[in-house]
Amino acid sequence: MSEQKIEFYKGPAGGWGALKSVAKHLLLEGAPAKGARTMLSANQPDGFDCPGCAWPDRSHTSTFEFCENGVKAVAAESTSRRATPEVIGAHTVSWWAEQSDHTLEHQGRLTEPMVYNPTTDRYQRIAWDDAFALVARELQALPDPNLASFYTSGRTSNEAAFLYQLFVREYGTNNFPDCSNMCHEPSGSALKPTIGVGKGTVTLHDFEQADLILIFGQNPGTNHPRMLGELREAAKRGARIVSVNPLRERGLERFANPQSVAEMATLGSTPISSHYVQIRIGGDFAFIKGLCKLVLEADQHAQLNGLEPIVDSAFIAEHTTGFDTFMQDVLDEDWAMIELESGLSKAQIDAVASQYISAERVIACWGMGITQHQHSVATIQMILNLLMLRGNLGRPGAGVCPVRGHSNVQGDRTMGIYEKPTPAFLDRLGQVFGFEPPRSHGFDTVGTIEAMLDGRCKVFFAMGGNFAAATPDTSATWRALQSCDLTVHVATKFNRSHVIHGRQALLLPCLGRTEIDIQAGGSQGVTVEDSMSMVHLSAGLNAPASEHLLSEPMIVARLAKATLPHSKTPWLDLVADYRLIRERIEAVFDDFAGFNDRITAPGGFRLRNTASERTWVTASGKAEFRAHPIPRDTFAHRARRNPAHLDTVVLTLATVRSHDQYNTTVYGMDDRYRGVYGHRRVVFINKDDLRQIGLKGGDWVDITSLYADGVERRADKFMLVEYDIPRGNIASYYPETNPLVPLQSFAIGARTPTSKSIPVKLTCHDAGKAA
Repeated sequence: MSEQKIEFYKGPAGGWGALKSVAKHLLLEGAPAKGARTMLSANQPDGFDCPGCAWPDRSHTSTFEFCENGVKAVAAESTSRRATPEVIGAHTVSWWAEQSDHTLEHQGRLTEPMVYNPTTDRYQRIAWDDAFALVARELQALPDPNLASFYTSGRTSNEAAFLYQLFVREYGTNNFPDCSNMCHEPSGSALKPTIGVGKGTVTLHDFEQADLILIFGQNPGTNHPRMLGELREAAKRGARIVSVNPLRERGLERFANPQSVAEMATLGSTPISSHYVQIRIGGDFAFIKGLCKLVLEADQHAQLNGLEPIVDSAFIAEHTTGFDTFMQDVLDEDWAMIELESGLSKAQIDAVASQYISAERVIACWGMGITQHQHSVATIQMILNLLMLRGNLGRPGAGVCPVRGHSNVQGDRTMGIYEKPTPAFLDRLGQVFGFEPPRSHGFDTVGTIEAMLDGRCKVFFAMGGNFAAATPDTSATWRALQSCDLTVHVATKFNRSHVIHGRQALLLPCLGRTEIDIQAGGSQGVTVEDSMSMVHLSAGLNAPASEHLLSEPMIVARLAKATLPHSKTPWLDLVADYRLIRERIEAVFDDFAGFNDRITAPGGFRLRNTASERTWVTASGKAEFRAHPIPRDTFAHRARRNPAHLDTVVLTLATVRSHDQYNTTVYGMDDRYRGVYGHRRVVFINKDDLRQIGLKGGDWVDITSLYADGVERRADKFMLVEYDIPRGNIASYYPETNPLVPLQSFAIGARTPTSKSIPVKLTCHDAGKAA
C-alpha cells in the first residue's frame, strides 16, 4: 500500500505517470510479462475487447489500443494469485466481511465453484453439477417465478446476455435488475421518447469533424482514458472543448499521450479544455437552460436586425415538434433563478453560449455526473433541446454521446436485459423459441432491493458485478441480500457481494475476457457493443486461470438445462458453438441480419441508428422538444429549507471514483490526479467552506445524510482535503459513501440512485462537534 499523503499532482493526465502506474500494477499482480503480452491483443481485430470501459476502438492501426486503467483491469484478470477454496475457506465469511474491498479483490482469481456452509461459516468446494442442481431446486420450489431476480453486469457478452434473458423469460419472469439501472438508465429514458433511440448518435468519425465538444459531468482521465486521445486530437486541430464539471479534473485540463514520442521526450502535454465551467452540483439543468435562453435571445436579435439567423428553423420545421412551447418556457425563465441554481453568472454562461453559436458542428457528451440526479432525465432532454436549436443532430460532426461504463453494458440492453420489454420483442422471442414469455414488467435494481426487504424476492442470481457494493442505501441493501433464501454470484474474483449473502450462497467462477474459451465446436469468441453501437468480436488468448472455470454462456446453458427440463431450447447444443447463439440472435433482432458474417470484418459493424439518419421513431414521428421547469424542490433544496437544519451547514455530496478504481473494483489506494495517496476515506471540500465550519484540511469528520425520512444514514471517519470545488459542494469516493443514499432517492422517470446529489452535514469525528 502507498504511503498515506496528500500531495498536489503537477503533471498532465497520461504521460510518464501513466506508464509508471502500468508497470506498478503489472508487478503487483505478479504478471509483468504475461500482462504486457496480453495488452498487445487488447482491442485488436483478432484479440479481446478490454474488460474496462465501453469507449470504442479506432481502426486498429496501432499495436497499442489500451490505456492505463485498461491495463489495471487486464492485470487484475491475468493475476498470478488464486482464490482457491482453500484460500477462501481458510477464514470464516464473517472474518472476510471485516476486510476491505481492496483486500477481497486481491485474493486473486476464483478457481472452483464454492458453496456456503452455515455450520462452519465458511465457503467450501462444490461440484458444478451439484451447484446447478441446488439452484434449480430453489428456483423450481418457488411458488411464483417473480420471487426470483436476475442481475446482469455490463461485462457480460452479447451471447451470454441473450441466453440469460432467454432462460429467465422461459423460467417465467422479467425481473432483470442490471448495472444500467444505476448509471445510464436516464440516458435511455430521456433519448428514446425524444429522438427514437436510447443510445448515442455519433461515431468516432464525428469527433474528427466536430467544431465544439461539450463534456458534461464526466471525468475521462480516470473513467474513459482512451477518450482523451480523441479529445487531444480534436484540440490539436483547433476544435473547442467545453468541460462542465464541479471538480477540476486533470484529464479535462491537459493530457500527455504516452504514444507520442515528442510529448514524452519533452515532458510536454496538450491542453484539453478551451473553457472549464465549474457549476454547482446539480446545476447542469439550469446552466443548459440558460444556454438555450441565450441562443433564442440571440436569434431574436438577429431577426430584428436583419442578420443571419442563429436557430436552424429549417431543421426545426421539418424534423421537430414542440418548439413553440419550449421556446416560450425558456424565454420566460428568470435569469436570477438560472444563476442561483447553476452557480454561474450570466456572463459565464454567455461565454459558452457564444462558442456554441459560432460552432457549425457540436457533440454533447455526458457521464454519471449528469445521470445520477433526481432530474437527470429532464437535464438530458435539455441537452437535446440545445442541440436541436441549431440542427446538431443527425449530421456529420454533431450529435449526442452518452459515454457508457462497462464494455458491454449497452449490448446487454440490446440483447433484452430489461425489466420492461416491449410486446414486439416478446412476440418475436416467443415465436423463435416456442414459448409464451411473461408480459408483466419486472423489478429494476431499486425494485429488487425493495422486494427482498418485504419478502417478494427470495432468490437472487447475479451474472457478474458486485451488487452489494454498487447499490445505494448500503445497510438496507445488505439486509435485503441477507433475507434471501439463496444468493448466487457468477464472478472472476472475490468481492463484497460474496460475503453479504443469503441463507444459502454459491460462488460460480467463470472465464475472463482475456482467456481462451474452448467448447465442443472449438475455440470461441464472443461479441460486445460499445458506446457508439459498434459490435465486434472478442477472443481471449491466455490459458484459463483454472481448469474448472466455465464460460458465462455455458453456465447459463447448464443452469437452464437443470432448471427447465422440458424446455424446447437446445441449450447445450447452442453453447457448443457460439455461432449458433448468434444465429438465434439474428432471428430475434432484425438489426443483426448476417451477424456471423458481419463480425468477421476488422472492427465489426455498426447497428443501425435511426436518429443519426434523421429518422425519428417517436410517438410524433419527429424529434421532440421538451419543456421543463428548473428543479426547485430536490432533496438538497428540502434539506436547506428544513427548520431543523437552520443552524447546520448543508452541503451537497457527489460520489466519485478514485483513479485506482473502476466501478466498485479497487485496484489500489491512490488517486494520483487528485493528489491522494494511500487513502480512500477522504472528502474534497472548498477552502471557504472549511473556514465557515471551523475546520481545516487533515481534520477527520463523519458524514450524515439529511433526508427527512427518520432514518439515520452515516458514513464515519473521512479526512478533509482542500480542493478546487464550488462552495457548498463536496465529493467523496464510493462505495464508501453509498450508505448515505436512500433507496427512495432516485431519478424521476428512470429510478437511478441520486448518488451525485446527496444533502449532508459534516460532524467532527473525534469530538462529535457539529460542523
